[in-house]
Formats: sequence, C-alpha cells, structure tokens
Amino acid sequence: MTPSSEWIHKRAITMTNYLHIPPVWLVFCIFLAWCQGRYMPLGMSVDHPVTHMMAGLMIGAGVLLMLAALVAFRRHKTTVIPHQTPEKLITDGVFARTRNPIYLGDALVLAGLILRFDAVPSLVLVPVFVWWIERQFIIPEEDRMRRVFRAEFARYEQKVRRWV
Repeated sequence: MTPSSEWIHKRAITMTNYLHIPPVWLVFCIFLAWCQGRYMPLGMSVDHPVTHMMAGLMIGAGVLLMLAALVAFRRHKTTVIPHQTPEKLITDGVFARTRNPIYLGDALVLAGLILRFDAVPSLVLVPVFVWWIERQFIIPEEDRMRRVFRAEFARYEQKVRRWV
C-alpha cells in the first residue's frame, strides 16, 4: 500500500469502528423518527398531555437506567465499551434485574422520543433497534463473557433475563 492509501485504509477502519457503537444507532433512529414526525406525519397522531407524560416518564426511566449502569461500571472498575471484554461481571444493582440496562434504557429513550415527536409510524423503529442491538452487540458481548466468566456467567444468565 502506498502511504496515502494506507492512511485512507486506517481512516476507513477508524470510521467503521466509530459507526459500530450503539449510541450511533440510537441517534440514527432518533433522527429518522424526528424527520418522520416533522416532515411525514401521515395523519397519525397521539398528541395528548397523557402521551407527553408517558414520553417523559419513558425518557427519564431510560436515562436513569443508563446512569445506574454507568455508575456500576465505574464502581466495579470495568469497561463499558461494547467491543472490549470486561474485567469483572457485574451482577448487582440494576444488573440484578436486566443484563442490558443501557440497551434497555436506549430503547426506552427511543420510544419516549418517538411519542414526544408524535411520530407514530416510527414506533416500528423500536423493535428494529432492539433486534439490531441484540444481533450486533448483545450476542457478541455475551459470547465474550461466556468465554471469560464461564460458570459465573452461566448462573447469571439463568437468573437474570436479557431485557426485562
């Protein structure tokens, strides 16, 4: 490879790595929902104070779940980065209720924002997002944890559900 093509190749790999993180997919889905609600409402609406309250509760719950998980990662001094292998298996706190509190929080935030944007047809993005996150991130993460933590992860997996 020539120096310029090597630089381009390294930049492409770096850009691919940045695109292959869950927040990018969350922001992409939020943007799609916002565009749909703003430019193509399709005559569907659930605009009501109760809906706005539900949206706020979902967004708040999602953010709280994410924050609780981030605090647990910091307290246990292990990585939050999806493509890295954690040094410790976290099974307490919010992780005692769901194996994926950050991803669950992402899904709640997405659903809440879709309701807030009054982008009813975009609600289909929630199960698509969950499916994508599960296939691209959760399954590989769990495979790594099975290899590293073996019996401990097997017990945890039996006790705590993947989502809720």
